[in-house]
Amino acid sequence: MPSTHTLTMKSIGESELLFTRDFDAPRTLVWEALTRPELIQRWLLGPDGWTMPVCEVDLKPGGRFRYVWRKGDRDMGMSGTFVEIVPPERIVHTEIFDQDWTGGETLVTTTLVEAAGRTTMSTTVRYSSAAAREGAIKTGMVDGMSVTYDRLEAMIARGEIGARG
Repeated sequence: MPSTHTLTMKSIGESELLFTRDFDAPRTLVWEALTRPELIQRWLLGPDGWTMPVCEVDLKPGGRFRYVWRKGDRDMGMSGTFVEIVPPERIVHTEIFDQDWTGGETLVTTTLVEAAGRTTMSTTVRYSSAAAREGAIKTGMVDGMSVTYDRLEAMIARGEIGARG
């Protein structure tokens, strides 16, 4: 079933991108999906065909995370550190891909705002430079993020989030 919501992207200043996406769910469910490794591994995959064999999350200020995605014999890894955690409304973290295709570490701020049972997720990514931001845009990241958030929306719609099995 196609998504009824779209991911929007807006450039801010010289080196930031703002992504916004709505979900038909309370923010506690979206928060769970963003913070529980067993859920992250099921939706944060980008285009079809990728898996996430490594998903480590130490959800606390100063805690680290590590994701490794795999498609065939290709691996892509990313690590970062949590700077601020305010359940269920805000996560601030750093991140850097192993291949460092973003030109240095980024700072990512995600906020969740709920109104009438719907949650708006806003994610601001601050790159090390304007050139790094433009390079990230050229990777096709928006398409990959859109597929990823559609996958999350489908999991929510099927009731797969919210019950610890």
